[in-house]
Amino acid sequence: MSGFETEVIANCILNAPVMLLSIIGNALVLVAILRTPSIRSPSVIFLCNLAVSDLLVGLVVEPAYIAEQIVRTVTVPQKAVKTMGFAGCSVSLWTITAITVDRFLALHYHLQYPNLMTTSRAIYTIITIWCIITLFTFSFIWSPSIYHYYVSAFGITISLLVNFVCFIKIHRIVRRHQLQIRVQQQAVENSTDTNNHRIQQSTRNAKNIFIYFLAMILCYSPFSIVVIISGFTGVDLKVILTFSFTVVLMNSSVNPFLYCWRMTELRSAVFKTARLFSCR
Repeated sequence: MSGFETEVIANCILNAPVMLLSIIGNALVLVAILRTPSIRSPSVIFLCNLAVSDLLVGLVVEPAYIAEQIVRTVTVPQKAVKTMGFAGCSVSLWTITAITVDRFLALHYHLQYPNLMTTSRAIYTIITIWCIITLFTFSFIWSPSIYHYYVSAFGITISLLVNFVCFIKIHRIVRRHQLQIRVQQQAVENSTDTNNHRIQQSTRNAKNIFIYFLAMILCYSPFSIVVIISGFTGVDLKVILTFSFTVVLMNSSVNPFLYCWRMTELRSAVFKTARLFSCR
């Protein structure tokens, strides 16, 4: 067996379980949210969008990517696969960014937040993300190099900067709120319970988003580093690039487990939905 065949087989074997986990995990999350109106909120709607983009990666991008790895020919479907892959990953990244901004608003304007971020505004934000990403992703078909080194690099840089600034501000707000809660609990034991609970819930949600963002960075970093090194040095890193892109796709299968780990209500809804389908 040649090195080429070994690489293809190893990559396909690695992608197959990732694809199944992505489809099953994200489908369960979406069905659980649809069946449980009590857990719906603007934040959960953003998570729904993240699950939708991850589900599309599992249903469309990964099967086509496996087929492209086997065929290994430069065709129009191959470009379409890469275009869909980059679009799905970009939507995930910017949805995480929207969730981070949403958590910052929930902490900074915790009293006005219910009026500030409504379900309709969350949906409009999601639609805007999809429209912008779809528009810019077409530049990959026109010129892959322009997409990689200009459009994609600019989008990733802006997204990371927004997340970084928001996380710093969230950290400062959380520390200030924790000090305020301690003082209030010492002064008046029961009068601020409702407000304190709201702040603590927003704090937990902010920590959850940081974990989602960290997982995404860990999955995306190898591919980004390889692309940058290959672009600036001209070194052929095709094998490493192939496996690092598989790591990017893995993020779509990791996210559902993170949701269930960090969100008790969603975990219960997912388990209930899974039991329902298993009984059928």
